[in-house]
Amino acid sequence: MPLFRAEHGGAKPGAGRRRRTRGMEWLGSCGKTDENGHVLSLARLCLLSLADNMKEVWAKDYADNYLDRYSFRYIMGPFNLLPGELVEELTWLLCTRKQMSRAALHLMLVPQLRGLSLESCPGLVTSTLCGHIAARCQGLWSLDLSGGHQLPSKVLCETICCLPALRSLSLAGTPCDRCVIKAISQRCPLLRHLDISRCHLLSPAALLPLGGGASFLSSDSPSRSPHCTSQSSISSSCSAPLSPLPLSSLLALDIGFGEQEGDPVAAAAYLLLSLPSLERVAIEGLAQACCLIQQRRFNQTEEFTDREGVPRLVELWRQWRHRQSMDSCRKMTEAACEEEEEEGGTLWDGFGTDREEEARGDGGPNGSQNQIEDRKRGRDLSDDGRLVLQLRDVRGISCDSLDSLCLACPNISSISVNVDDFENSRGESQGSPLATGLQAWSAQLRSLSIHHPGRLANLLPALQVSCSSLVSLTLEGVKTGPHTPLLEVIKACPRLRDLLISAEPTTTPWDAEDEEDERAEQDLPRLTNLCSLTLNFSYEHSQMKPVMSCMSLKRVLKCLLAGSPLLEQLSLVSLPCPLNGVLQKVLHVLDLDRYPFADTTNSRPMPLGRLQRVYLPRTDVTMMTVRSLMQRSKRLKYVDVSYCWQISQLEWMRCDGSTEVQVVWL
Repeated sequence: MPLFRAEHGGAKPGAGRRRRTRGMEWLGSCGKTDENGHVLSLARLCLLSLADNMKEVWAKDYADNYLDRYSFRYIMGPFNLLPGELVEELTWLLCTRKQMSRAALHLMLVPQLRGLSLESCPGLVTSTLCGHIAARCQGLWSLDLSGGHQLPSKVLCETICCLPALRSLSLAGTPCDRCVIKAISQRCPLLRHLDISRCHLLSPAALLPLGGGASFLSSDSPSRSPHCTSQSSISSSCSAPLSPLPLSSLLALDIGFGEQEGDPVAAAAYLLLSLPSLERVAIEGLAQACCLIQQRRFNQTEEFTDREGVPRLVELWRQWRHRQSMDSCRKMTEAACEEEEEEGGTLWDGFGTDREEEARGDGGPNGSQNQIEDRKRGRDLSDDGRLVLQLRDVRGISCDSLDSLCLACPNISSISVNVDDFENSRGESQGSPLATGLQAWSAQLRSLSIHHPGRLANLLPALQVSCSSLVSLTLEGVKTGPHTPLLEVIKACPRLRDLLISAEPTTTPWDAEDEEDERAEQDLPRLTNLCSLTLNFSYEHSQMKPVMSCMSLKRVLKCLLAGSPLLEQLSLVSLPCPLNGVLQKVLHVLDLDRYPFADTTNSRPMPLGRLQRVYLPRTDVTMMTVRSLMQRSKRLKYVDVSYCWQISQLEWMRCDGSTEVQVVWL
């Protein structure tokens, strides 16, 4: 059992508690098959056995005799001989099944561990645990402590200083401050992903050390970073200039405020110029920073840069241009060398294959020249000297900033936009500039998220322009009404795999529509690739039943449920229309002639046949319909029917005790 005791003293009890669940992503209904019905590997079956017996067998001796009596630097057994990949998978398995305990987590901290994510159990993230991580897992590549709000900044600094191999670090919702950021910039030279969202102790200026370039002595006074003075290991290297981190992903939305109004934009501009590898960004003032750089208005940020003791933006701009010019020359030289080698090989062989000719292009040597020109156009400086960033995923953008973002970021494939509910000076709704802004990425956009506290109809022009290539669409805060174009939205996005709509129900009742004939059903749009569907309506907790004011929503639901045979996750919350009848109709359409979306092959898709997780709170669904869902989908693992007023406690208890599917009811 535990050896190599480092110090005496009891550890502070954690808040973790084991809760048993019956399903996870790669478990079938019997627990021995995956979601496709294939038999699980021997390794996974062993991990399942370890997880199920962790509390009563593997962690029992340590929990009973050592956990609260001693504090060990290292623990020998029982998992120190397992490969790091299996320990990581076992840790993930315990966390997702809500079976992770403080004792089990201590046993999982072995030197060979490369990834540790505690996002799903933040109650276990304590100062004592971080000390164990720093001592035992110094080879970690990925660490996620999101939600650990009880951690002091000093503990975060000490932990990070012991993890120099980190590539990914998530500290969202923690007391991360300026001192922690400086520790990251000094001690994590390989870091590629950083998530510091919801860290309210951080100001925009506190992010500047990530871009390197100065010692930041002016920012480290005790009055601004009280914990930094106690970190001798960090302070000893304060005078050395910092190198920019190789970050490709930086998430820093919902942090603290700056000293002055323009600080977020100036800080964002500094980071964009000093971190050339960024592809995924979520920071305040991003689009405005792109506009500032494009228009060379660097003098507006001189007060900020001088105050923070960092290089001025005009200097970073010159360095950027020089660096990109050198990179472009190097790429062109490499391309020319590759071309010469290919031509030499062709002459030596006497002829070229068709594949080689296709690789060179239709124009022979001209095709190679075109490739070189394409590379030149893809570099970070356009022909007229404008900055072209390599960003592909941006979040938190306002609708009126899309124009400047289009010029600076032509490669965007994922974007999150906030659209206000008002009209501009010309009387146009905000949907019009949104459509114009998204048009530049219409052929390449894969993921789109829009927050709009107005009518869904306002967004339809933008969706029709940009959604043909989308695989993920999120619409939050939209308002519904008698003429909400939900079917038109579905028609505009034929390739969707994930659809999430969070809406406000209307206060005006919709007129019930007449039953459509068979020909009308044939014209309903299909989402044949849809795997996840979420349609949630807001509600008051004091209101047991939603007002049935959107009767025509039934046709939309039937279209989505019957026309999406690959659906795996379904969430329909507080629907303002009857759902039980729609589900019954879809479940009972088994005849090929009555099922317009069925294929004519022998293995025709079945509506709702692939469901794994279902959430139906505050709907009129009945237990009979729930049982029909279980019979239809043999992969179903979880059903949430909380506050469904047509299901009684007795019905729930009978169903929960007679099936392997976990059924939740309140």
